[in-house]
Amino acid sequence: MGNLGIDLSSSDGNYRLHLWLRGQFRYSYPFDDAPTTSAGFETNDVSSIDVRRARLKVGGHAYRPWVDYYVEYDFVNSRLLDFRMTLTRIPWLQLRVGQWKVNYNRERADSSGRQQFVERSIVNREFTVDRQPGAMVAGHVLPGSVFDSWYMFGVFNGNGAGSPNDDGAMMWFARYQWQFFGRDLPYAQTDVEYHDKPAASLSFATLRNRSRFTRFSGSGGGQLDGFEDGVAGQYELTQFLEETAFKLKGLSVQHEFHWKTVDDTVNHTTTALRGSYTQAGYLPWARSESSLAPMELAYRFAWVDPDTSAERDARREHSLGVNWFFSGHDNKITFDFSWLTMEQLAATTLSDSRFRLQWDISF
Repeated sequence: MGNLGIDLSSSDGNYRLHLWLRGQFRYSYPFDDAPTTSAGFETNDVSSIDVRRARLKVGGHAYRPWVDYYVEYDFVNSRLLDFRMTLTRIPWLQLRVGQWKVNYNRERADSSGRQQFVERSIVNREFTVDRQPGAMVAGHVLPGSVFDSWYMFGVFNGNGAGSPNDDGAMMWFARYQWQFFGRDLPYAQTDVEYHDKPAASLSFATLRNRSRFTRFSGSGGGQLDGFEDGVAGQYELTQFLEETAFKLKGLSVQHEFHWKTVDDTVNHTTTALRGSYTQAGYLPWARSESSLAPMELAYRFAWVDPDTSAERDARREHSLGVNWFFSGHDNKITFDFSWLTMEQLAATTLSDSRFRLQWDISF
């Protein structure tokens, strides 16, 4: 949170309120979100300027320094995003309740204001769990050692942000994060902190959910392409994740591999999906007196196979990115250029390029 916004504390230290605002202004051409169908590649080109995000954020603690709270509201879509309470008195046994982005994978848990590119990869749409109401037990164990780790176990409604459960099943997830250099690696992309010593993590996660939905987003539950609107408990999701991250001297590398099955319990069909991304960024002049010192160069490759039983509609993304940091992630300009393709039957390949420019600022 740094020195952003307004910070108020009680004299005894038991209460703290930190309030700040964030805005994200974006230009995109010929589209913003990556197309997921052949029709999406054939739409007319559009040049667009958008207020992509406008957020009010409030964080701090109440009653005791170890009773943390965080609230986030989105003005663009007029909805509550986060409202969570976390008990942190015992580092290796913490409890969180409320609504927040499930800590399933790093790319989604990374704030949209802490990323190397204008937006997350094409992998995000198919595999994110996004925000859910629920509860989680987590802990940081053996910090500073070669076995430095985080564990997380959670149970959620499984119907998306702001939605109650409407069937007898809940969403269950587990994550293990091993930080083998003995240094914590929080959810944030780019090595703007400039790690003089290596920090890295190797993580695995799994999730199981049964609901009327096959995918989730900030808007709540929805359907992947090719799936009809479901009834309560119709779709059973099983997901697995492998993830790595690394930072050292201005270099950052991040990778995820996803596997997911969707069991349609009404029509008795099973669909398997796979996807992965790898991205890297570097600040080549970070420790020099050059005027280019705040600049980061980045590259990302991502792919999604929405149905492993059929050689169709496999999508790929190649993206080049440039960041210019005025005050770390709190005030930056990001440019990215993407080459997006979709492989169809009969060796038909659709492709298009995309240009985006964004200013992200917190104050």
